[in-house]
Amino acid sequence: MKHIITVLICIIALVFISSCRNDFEFSNSTGSLEFSQDTIYLDTVFSTIGSSTRTFKVYNRSSDDIVIPRVALAQGTSSNYRLSVDGVPGQVFENVELLAKDSMFVFVETTVDIMNFTSGTQFLYEDTIEFDSGANLQTVELVTLIQDAIFLFPERDAQGIQETILLNTDPDGNELRISGFFLDDTELNFTNEKPYVIYGFAGVPSNKTLTIDPGARIHFHSQSGIIVANNATLKVNGALSTTEDLENEVIFEGDRLEPLFDDVAGQWAAIWLTDGSKDHEVNYATIKNASVGIIMDNNNPTSNGATLKINNSRILNSSNSALVGTTASIEATNSIFHNSGQSTVVGRFGGEYNFNNCTISNYWNGSFRQDPTLLLTNVISNTDLTADLVAANFTNCIIYGDRNIELALVDDGISTFNFKFENSLIRFNDFSNSFDGIPAYDFSNSSLYQDCVFNENPLFEDVDAFKLRIDNTGGANGIANPASDTALDISGISRPAIAPDAGAFESTDLSG
Repeated sequence: MKHIITVLICIIALVFISSCRNDFEFSNSTGSLEFSQDTIYLDTVFSTIGSSTRTFKVYNRSSDDIVIPRVALAQGTSSNYRLSVDGVPGQVFENVELLAKDSMFVFVETTVDIMNFTSGTQFLYEDTIEFDSGANLQTVELVTLIQDAIFLFPERDAQGIQETILLNTDPDGNELRISGFFLDDTELNFTNEKPYVIYGFAGVPSNKTLTIDPGARIHFHSQSGIIVANNATLKVNGALSTTEDLENEVIFEGDRLEPLFDDVAGQWAAIWLTDGSKDHEVNYATIKNASVGIIMDNNNPTSNGATLKINNSRILNSSNSALVGTTASIEATNSIFHNSGQSTVVGRFGGEYNFNNCTISNYWNGSFRQDPTLLLTNVISNTDLTADLVAANFTNCIIYGDRNIELALVDDGISTFNFKFENSLIRFNDFSNSFDGIPAYDFSNSSLYQDCVFNENPLFEDVDAFKLRIDNTGGANGIANPASDTALDISGISRPAIAPDAGAFESTDLSG
């Protein structure tokens, strides 16, 4: 018992002694702080839309616990930047403590209304974070590029109910609606003067045309897109660009401009060309990071030729598919359909498809993708619905990816199923002979497969960076038919009169 009492007395004494120590006495900062960054660049943002949050660390390398008398934005409470210092939000902070050999996080974000600062379409917004405003002043600079934009969004009525677009009614008469609005006549021409930022679905009214000028930039918020009504039309009038800035191309993408979002698929919904819409043209466009790049529902028999014509365009990095046609009439030339979570190009429930000098490719997360890059079928999955596949012609094309089977042909044996591949490179490695005896996969049948090459790597420049140029030693080199190929490739380079290449690009030497 005496031993236990002695131990307790020692513990109490130690606690008493430690409580009298001055270990947590702080000294004033001497201006010797260190920072993980001396300038913080918050990526380009649109006016009135908040930026992403940037983070940096402040280090106390000394052996003393210190107090920083003042941490504040130089513009104080009038600044458009917002801070969080060691977990505390604000713009001005007094007596911030930092232990010896320790560090703390500082978080920064901003929202700026460009109309309060300039009449231009973009400008740099800057401020400074000051650490101790006295003789020991240290600073971290803040820089953000702010862009003005035209915002299009559903309005709310007097009761606060947000505008929607009627899609259909179910068998019980219930309305099926999506968040969206119809564009006014004054909004049916998108120019290149300012970017457009769309919330919800921007609808093109019946018997109207949405025209998009060369160089226009269209950005979509999450779950947003464009929807084109019955007898309405979409005309995307991009043009060939001469620089890497793609100054004449029309670009459709999400509204997050930070590099972190450059290749994040599924940031917005789709361009939806509904049943009965007509005469669509997409020229020199890049459509990227959507759920589905373009949905084309059913053919309009009054259309002038194909209901949808896609030329010299790229649909990249779609979380579902780049292009889905349902009983559609689609013509595509010199275009790229690359990387999707499911099949990149889908022609389902019949229709008519003519692709020339196109690249249809998929390298989506390796084994995580189960679907081939090209799917053609005259049925609707899991239903008894069937329709004629009037034609599916793929000429001078590349159909390739990182799966062994990159072509799926699903014929119900009831409706018409017409297709043909000519002078194309196709990946189809049937190691298990699972497709033996199926007529659609009889690659020796010249009425279905004429002058095609199989399983020869096209040697793309960089599939992860969406660069689909091909090397001049790859499998698509020199296999196209000069009688049917396009005169120029997607970049405006002339195709040779003898032995041109399959795909959207003419090949080049990528070895250097």
